[in-house]
Amino acid sequence: GLRFEVVPSWFKETLEKSSFTAPYEYAVETAKQKALEVANRMHVKHMRTPDVVIGADTIVSVDEQILEKPVDKQDAYRMLSRLNGKEHSVFTGVAIIHCCSKDKQLEMEITDFYEETKVKFSELSEELLWEYIHSGEPMDKAGGYGIQALGGMLVEYVHGDFLNVVGFPLNHFCKKLAELYYPPSKHNVQHKKYDSIPSVDTFENLSDGESESSNFTEHKVASKLDCSGMHSSGAAYTSENTSPVRTGFTVPLENQNGVSQSASKLPSKILELMDGFRASKALFVASKLKIFDHLKDKGPMKAVNIANDVGTSVCGTERLLDACASLGLLEKTPQGYSNTDSANTYLTSDGKYSLHGYIIHSNDHLWPLFTNLESAVKEGTRQNHRAFGKKADDLFKDYYHSQEVKQRFMAAMHSIAHLTARDVATAFDLSQFKSACDLGGCTGALAYELVQVYPNLKVTVFDLPEVIANTSYFQPSGQHTAPVTFVSGDFFKDNLPEADLYILSRVLHDWPDEKIHVLLSKISAVCRPG
Repeated sequence: GLRFEVVPSWFKETLEKSSFTAPYEYAVETAKQKALEVANRMHVKHMRTPDVVIGADTIVSVDEQILEKPVDKQDAYRMLSRLNGKEHSVFTGVAIIHCCSKDKQLEMEITDFYEETKVKFSELSEELLWEYIHSGEPMDKAGGYGIQALGGMLVEYVHGDFLNVVGFPLNHFCKKLAELYYPPSKHNVQHKKYDSIPSVDTFENLSDGESESSNFTEHKVASKLDCSGMHSSGAAYTSENTSPVRTGFTVPLENQNGVSQSASKLPSKILELMDGFRASKALFVASKLKIFDHLKDKGPMKAVNIANDVGTSVCGTERLLDACASLGLLEKTPQGYSNTDSANTYLTSDGKYSLHGYIIHSNDHLWPLFTNLESAVKEGTRQNHRAFGKKADDLFKDYYHSQEVKQRFMAAMHSIAHLTARDVATAFDLSQFKSACDLGGCTGALAYELVQVYPNLKVTVFDLPEVIANTSYFQPSGQHTAPVTFVSGDFFKDNLPEADLYILSRVLHDWPDEKIHVLLSKISAVCRPG
């Protein structure tokens, strides 16, 4: 079969629509730019040359005006009202880039095409329009509707490729696949000139610096076709006069001062490491201010309104919001800022897979510790006293003596354990075991996942009494009957519950070597043979 890999494109969709003579040209150029950005970034930054990159972009056009995704319900109503009872066109532009690396230089053969499908809406009542809008479906769909779901009830007829309206013209694309594996020779290359892609006479590659000169802030989808398979996403548009375009980008072997390519090339990985802490801190601060909670289930909000809600300065808030948008955590439109799907899932404090608790723990506890990493390396000692003015043992006492601090710490441990539990539970085949004991298992997030994966397994969560007393707050409804029991105790002082398997997840790193030796020796003494 074919293997698929989705690589988000960082191309910022800011092409001026009025500069294109027809709507399909806008879709084709957007698809091409998405794919070009991915191809160059994979080659230059990740040192992986994809065999094929497929970019696609779908738009809806009525009366020669392009309709993209609505920004709010009122915008969705405006779009759907324009389509009501009328025929419109759905265009998908597709760019297929066949890539190869020669002497560490990226060569690309570009084929683009488009598909047009005619769609007519029935005459729809105001009541039906608003019922559809309130379903939430229009908000992430070009033109404000999805034909493959509830939006199908709005449509009277479709003339052309139905899958094109869904999002990708599969039939036309399959006919183009053969061209990807039989590229024309260089002497047959035809050059096309685009406003955004200069025509070239040489097969040269764009340097790392040139390929990242744009300020990409939005993450859109393009796709990479691996050497053994294909992945596509988005939509396409058909042209009868498509021809491959060989476009080359290269880093010169020498610059004017005679510096070699390897010496002059930007060290992208090192630069990312140098600046990575800034991105982390932007995430931490936005989470601590509960920016993502304020934007949940709301339309786009202006920076001034968000600042008023959270009690911060307008200028500082706007810069933080822009940083989050550039990191793909927020979406920015002329109407304001809104959460991405990932932010709603992982960054709001009440989401099922929320990482909010662990992010706050990282900001308040881990960040100060790692700020003292240099001292830790020089002295070979823990740095709790420098970061917090207390020893590690005293910090753990604080966690459990203050109800507020305890809840915050347990929320942090629960959020990361809940998200990673399935991967931990399936990392090894544990089906041979009948009982397990999760030492320091906190809220039981891993234990509940283990009994889901292994129905015959009974799990005991062993943790301090102060922890066990508060675990009910974190247990999902309906799971109190699962084969999971909670036992309180201190694994350094008390006898360990009997089990076939003992689990230590996110525990050992908290303790010095001498205590780790004591704990592991204690477990070894009670482990059953085999």
